[in-house]
Amino acid sequence: MTAEKLKQYIALFGGLLSAILLFLHTLGVEMKWYTDESIDALTKVLIATVPFALVIYGIWKNTYVVSKTAKIQEKELEKKGLK
Repeated sequence: MTAEKLKQYIALFGGLLSAILLFLHTLGVEMKWYTDESIDALTKVLIATVPFALVIYGIWKNTYVVSKTAKIQEKELEKKGLK
């Protein structure tokens, strides 16, 4: 799954929340905390989380301190003079 596809799913989720909000308003149910602004804020937070999570994952996968296998690979690279 690409970052763009994940953003589309988040936008879909935000649209679903907006549709639920409209449905509740037609029934006369109103919650002070459940507004268009709160839905937009949640969507923005989720969209900002996507690049952050991808960067953290990239850092995690590209360090040699995380796992035993990575430490072994680092030693091999040092022996061959590649690190």
